[in-house]
Amino acid sequence: MDIIVQSINGKWQASFGDKIWPCAIGKNGIVPANEKIEGDGKTPVGSWDLTKILYRADRISLEQRKEISKAIEIAPLCQRDGWCDEPEDPYYNQAVIVPYTSSYEALWKEQENTYDLIGLLSHNSDPVIPGRGSAIFLHVSKLGLAPTEGCVALALDNLLELLSLIKSDTRITVA
Repeated sequence: MDIIVQSINGKWQASFGDKIWPCAIGKNGIVPANEKIEGDGKTPVGSWDLTKILYRADRISLEQRKEISKAIEIAPLCQRDGWCDEPEDPYYNQAVIVPYTSSYEALWKEQENTYDLIGLLSHNSDPVIPGRGSAIFLHVSKLGLAPTEGCVALALDNLLELLSLIKSDTRITVA
């Protein structure tokens, strides 16, 4: 069963089976995956594997982590975890240790909680095409489900519930 992200009556939602949660997408809407451009603020349309879950051990409790499905690898974030977003870098759209020599996004955020829990998606990963988008994740939303830079985001409690239901073959489909 897939996680389906779609707009219903102008509001974005994520569904899994008969469960439905409000969600946020990119601030500039959606775009076909083959038209995605680094930094465009759009969420790519398509279907991707959920490859790994990362969490901040200092903010996501052991009790919360126990609720997450064991069907997918889960690992703690470290303060030096980052994600390369420089299209010309050989590690574009891959995890890096920060500080890093090229442009990157820090995954350990002090001032916000959006990356306290991250589902890594296989968008633009096999093969990685420079400039077709990096760091497209499933993560915690900002207050009020504010739009993202291209990711899919849910309130923390909803994201925890969703991640408790997934299976090893669960994909996320943005329709």
